[in-house]
Amino acid sequence: MAAWSRLSARVRGGSDDGRRRRWRWTGVALVVVVGLSVGGYALFHRARPYLHGSNCELRTTQGKMPLSLEQAANASTIAAVAFRKQLPERAVVIAYATAIQESDIRNLAGGDRDSVGMFQQRPSQGWGSPDKLRDPVQSTSKFFDALVKVKGYLDRDLHDAAQRVQRSADGSAYAQHEPDGKLLARAFTGREPAAVRCWYPPNKQTSPRRAEALREMRRSFGGRLKVDGPQTTARSSETPVTGTSPRAASPAPSTPSAPSAPAAAQPSPPRPSARAYEAIKVTNPRTGWAVASWAVTHAQVYGLSEVRHAKRRWTADAGHDGWTTDAHAPADRVIIK
Repeated sequence: MAAWSRLSARVRGGSDDGRRRRWRWTGVALVVVVGLSVGGYALFHRARPYLHGSNCELRTTQGKMPLSLEQAANASTIAAVAFRKQLPERAVVIAYATAIQESDIRNLAGGDRDSVGMFQQRPSQGWGSPDKLRDPVQSTSKFFDALVKVKGYLDRDLHDAAQRVQRSADGSAYAQHEPDGKLLARAFTGREPAAVRCWYPPNKQTSPRRAEALREMRRSFGGRLKVDGPQTTARSSETPVTGTSPRAASPAPSTPSAPSAPAAAQPSPPRPSARAYEAIKVTNPRTGWAVASWAVTHAQVYGLSEVRHAKRRWTADAGHDGWTTDAHAPADRVIIK
């Protein structure tokens, strides 16, 4: 009986030791799994911006459409030029359908015979020099100038209005792109907010050139766009978007009851502080989102890292996430960094 008790105790002890060993190995395995998961997530988080590549997408209540960075930038330019010329949305739809048929909204260096640019306009037909027709702003402006000369163009079928401008071999081909033209117009004219997002990997980001971006934006939208001047200790000034330094705030006049201090003792007037952003004033929601979409689609070209408007925010580092909530983003300005 004593021998049996000792044997049983050894068996029970061995069983407890085995359980402890199993628990230890289970704990080690859990630590390894957790470590691999954390490391894998960190690696994925760092690689994620590179996995999506470069592209844009517009999403509206009528559908969504993928676009390349070039297509999106050209599409936003078409809407901007229409804004400058104060044209209705129908004119923009006609322009989009035409550009899709002629070039897939790309700024082509050449084409059929001497055709060039987004609208494949021909220098030999009096549209202008090739270098001007390769400029999206100028080629779009020329298209709209010709379109508004078409009598009753707003009431005509789209393909009829487009053909009277383009005079192509098959004018009926423009009709098939009307649905896409309407979709593009809803997004880029600001009819629907936060409808355009773009993304590109960190190694495709460029050095910031905000002054050039503002000049190009003003060239597209026109001189009605204004940008806030730099903040100072006195007040903010407001100047047109010209890329030049705005005037400093005027010092407050001295009161008669307080004699002025000697000139040597007077403090220097406040200097405009260096700003890390620009704020474009907008007068209505549609203009605001048209400007914001232009900034997002041109962010890679001009090195813009952030666009904020109407409680929404887009960043180049997380462009694929699109517009996120930003409670402090103003509705009467578009902020670009």
